[in-house]
Parts: sequence; C-alpha cells; structure tokens
Amino acid sequence: MFLKVQLSWNVIIAAENLQLESLMLQRAIIIRLLSDFAAKKASKDLGYFLAVMSLEKIGEGKVRQHTGDVLFPVVFNALTFKIFKGEVLEGVVHKVLKHGVFMRCGPIENAYLSNLKMPDYRYVPGENPCFMNAKMSKISRDATVRFMVIGTKWLEAEREFQALVSLEGDYLGPVSTVDL
Repeated sequence: MFLKVQLSWNVIIAAENLQLESLMLQRAIIIRLLSDFAAKKASKDLGYFLAVMSLEKIGEGKVRQHTGDVLFPVVFNALTFKIFKGEVLEGVVHKVLKHGVFMRCGPIENAYLSNLKMPDYRYVPGENPCFMNAKMSKISRDATVRFMVIGTKWLEAEREFQALVSLEGDYLGPVSTVDL
C-alpha cells in the first residue's frame, strides 16, 4: 500500500557548501535531503521510501561547533510503500524452487510463495521449472502472480521487508496478459 507521510528530519550542510544566496542554500538542502532519503531506503514503521513529494518547511540552521557544518530541521511530505497482512498484491516471479517461488513486488525483493500455499499446483522440474495445475495454469519465471500477504518480517540489518504470501483465496494466481 502506498502511504503519504509527513516527516521531520535534520539535514546537515557542510560549511564549504553554504552560499549566501537563499536559493543556493535551499538547493543544497534539497540535494542533501534527497541523498539522505535514498540512503535510508526503508523503516519498519513506514516501509520503503519512494519519493520526496514536497518540502514544507526549512527551520533555522544551527552551527555545529567542531565542524562548522550547519544542521537544518526540515519538514517534508514523502511517498512510501508498505505491505500489510491480508493485502492483495501482484508480483513477478524471479526464482522457482522445488518448495516454492520468490517474487518481486515493487521495492520488495523477496515475497515467498510456498508450494504449501498454492492449492492444486504441482512442481514440474526441468530446464525451466514451474508450478502447474490441472487447468494448465502455470507459475514460472517472469510470470505475474496475484497473491495475498499472510505475513511480513522486517530485517533491520538489510533495512528491508520479506513477505510470506498465499494463493489461497478468490481470484488469486497467475495473471494472464491480454494484448491490446
């Protein structure tokens, strides 16, 4: 789910990057904010940081004594992506194993669909392994699959989420592509 959030962060501008013109200072603050935003990647509470939408406020700068750098408190609106238990999403299969598949869903690299959560699907080994059911519906590499999230896990060291997903429910499974 996409979330619009308002965040308050501190941005540090190196002394050598300070300019007297307010427009150049604002530019330096925005560039540093975008750099910090990209480096942070995600948080447990807000999910993945996708985009800074607007800069709402730049507070008064405070000079740091030992370095001469200036710390500016900023308030900005951002777009984040976080998955929730029970949510129905789509992902693209990137790895097929005997016991299940791994999918990518937006910034999430590891949404795991166990073979135990794919009713009626059976593993088909070979050069291009896949899971197939009696109706010839196929889950293979690069297939788009609609699934329900049954659990999530936050990995602090990697700053990312993992998800356990299922096809148990209505209208879940491989999504057929229609040529327009």
